[in-house]
Order: sequence, then structure tokens, then C-alpha cells
Amino acid sequence: MSAILKRRSLFRLTFFSLLGVLLILVSQLITHVVAQQQPDTQQTQRPRRVSGNDQGDQKKSSEEVDEGDVVRVDTQLVSVPAVVTDMTGRPLSGLKADNFQLLEDGQPQTIANFGTTDAPFEIALLLDTSGSTREDVGLIQQAANSFVSALRTGDRVGVVAFNQAQTGKEPMAAVEVLSPLTSDRTSLTKAIENIGSSNGTPYYDALEKVADVIFRDPPTDQVRRRAVVALTDGVDSASNSDFDSAKLKLSQAGIACYFIQVNTEDFVEDRLMKDCQDDGRLTLSQRQLQRYRQIFVPRAKAEDYTNFCQMGPFERMSISRELYNLARREMNDLAKASGGRTFNATSLSDARAAFARVAADIGTLYSLGYYPTNKARDGKFRSIHLVVKGLKDKTEIRSRDGYYAPSR
Repeated sequence: MSAILKRRSLFRLTFFSLLGVLLILVSQLITHVVAQQQPDTQQTQRPRRVSGNDQGDQKKSSEEVDEGDVVRVDTQLVSVPAVVTDMTGRPLSGLKADNFQLLEDGQPQTIANFGTTDAPFEIALLLDTSGSTREDVGLIQQAANSFVSALRTGDRVGVVAFNQAQTGKEPMAAVEVLSPLTSDRTSLTKAIENIGSSNGTPYYDALEKVADVIFRDPPTDQVRRRAVVALTDGVDSASNSDFDSAKLKLSQAGIACYFIQVNTEDFVEDRLMKDCQDDGRLTLSQRQLQRYRQIFVPRAKAEDYTNFCQMGPFERMSISRELYNLARREMNDLAKASGGRTFNATSLSDARAAFARVAADIGTLYSLGYYPTNKARDGKFRSIHLVVKGLKDKTEIRSRDGYYAPSR
């Protein structure tokens, strides 16, 4: 009897030992299968940021970074708006991120986000209501409302214009943000109705306001195509800033710049020729006279450009024409550098048609973004080169040509 009990005990011991081994093998198999399914989920997680110094050396995070995690050096996203056309000038839609290659200073960059021509807009609408356009505010309002109504649901617009501000004894021309970025068409219509006018043109200040206020927040992973659309003659007369400063801020904001160039030159020149006692006269401001001297006749004495009324008609006309040519060069330069365009409006009555052309061109914009591999904060200019690949026919690309790295 004791022998039988011993055999039964041995059988039970063997059975439970085999069962334990079997359970361990099954557990390991399940763990292996789950592990194989993990990477797809991990790749959809938001990238984890780690900080880096000026030389690009990464500091260790207090949170452990596991193998397979997406690690991004903490640097600002660089946005690259671009329009791609065939050789006849027809815009090409339907391109994908794989059709583009981005180079910074000749070095390939990884495209972090990509917005197709269906991605929503963020547009700053800058309306110049100074000088010769003051009498046609109604036409400007009609054209602006027509532009806003042509946008799609989800597109956001901010409105910037000029007005008079009482900062001292004399009223001064000032930049006014009438509306932040919003998709509320009722609010935008009301903002456009409240457009004022000014006796001066703080045009450069307005461009800086677009960068500092309308596009205050830097680009993010949420893809939105950004642009500024300015209806102006581009001739500044009252800004505290200058063109180089405004261009730098707009470049850092990474937005495409579009200009509807209104021709006011004949109107202004006619009134500059009038006697200083004439109520219908216009004068060149001290800022305009000094800007002209610094750019065109830097060796001239400053005191020779302080009294507009003592200048002869020929000198007034010459200065005015040079300032208008300068303004056109600046607008063309800013548009080309940012991937935007300029359009001519021979009169304000043509503004509605010009806005329609701008809206059509903006509708063909792609938006690409990348985090630069060069992490140096040296304030230097970085060139951007965009290439389209994978297409049989030749294409032409219009995109921003570069940006200035942060200095700190």
C-alpha cells in the first residue's frame, strides 16, 4: 500500500512540474506577441522634447528615454510656404510630402509636418488708409469684405489698419489691430467697418505689428498656412522702425507676404508740387527726407534735408520718385524672399479684382515645416532650398529663401 502511495505522489509531482513549465512558456509567448505590436502605438505618440545647448549637445532628461521613443531637440519649427507650378505657370495640387526635399545650407532636413493646399489659412489683412487712399475708404472696405467672404470655413483672418492717435499736442499716425485672428465672419465685417484713416503712413510699424501681434505665437505642429496680405503703396512716412527690422521679424514668423500695390504716385506728386500755403498740398515728412538722404545721398548734410518748403519742385519730384521706386523694390524683395507675390492695382477700384487674384494664389500654397539639424543660436542667415521630386514634367517652385537663426 505504501508503494502505491509513493507512485501516486511521484506522478502528482511530475504532473504539476510539467504544468508549471507549460504556464511559463505560454506567458513568454504572450509577452513576445504583445511586444511585436507595440512599435506602431509608440510611433503615434507625441514626440518627447529634450533640451540642448548652443553646440547641440543634449542634456539628459530626468525622465528616462526608452529605446524607440521619438526624441526632438527643443528648437523652433521653421515653416516653408511654397507654390509649385508646371512650366506654363499652372499650380500643381495633390502633391505629398514625399514629393519634396528640403535643404538648409545644403544639408537635407526631415519634413516634420506638411500642409496640403486644403489646409486652413491664417491671414493678416493690412489695409493702408493713409494719404491718397483716405478718400476711398469705402472702396477698401468693399474689397476687403469680398476677400474675407471668399475664404473657407476654418480659415482665420486678422485685420490691421492705420488711424490717428492723440499722443501729444498733435495727432500722430498709428497702427491699429482691429481684429486678432478669427474665423468669425461677423466680427471681421465689423472690424473692417471700423477702419479709420491717418495723415501719415506707419507702414513698417504695421508690418512689425503683424509679426508681433497677429502672428505672435510661433508655428506649431498644427499645420496652418500663414500669409500677410497688404493693400498699400509701400511708401512709409511715419514709422519708428525701418524696412530691415520689419523684414527680419516677418522672416522669423515664417509667413508668405503678398502685396497689392496701389499706384498713388501721380496723385501724391501733383500735391507735392503745390505751394506750402495751399490747403491741398502734401509734404514729405522728416522721416522720409532723412531716409532718402541716408540711402541715396549719404554724404549730404542732414540739415540740407530738414525743410521741405525750401526745396524746389524738381527736387521734391526727384525725392518722391526715388521713394516710390524704393517701396516697390522692398515689396518685391519681401514677397520673393517669403514665397509670396506682388499684384498691381492701377486704382482702388481694381482692388477687388486684385484681392481675388491674391486669394487664388494663396489657395495653391503648400506648407512644409522642419526642425533644423543646425542648433547653433548664432543669428546667422540660413538658406533654404526646396526641391520637387517624383514628377515626370519639369516644375517651378516659389518658396521662402531662408531665415535668420535665433541669436540666443
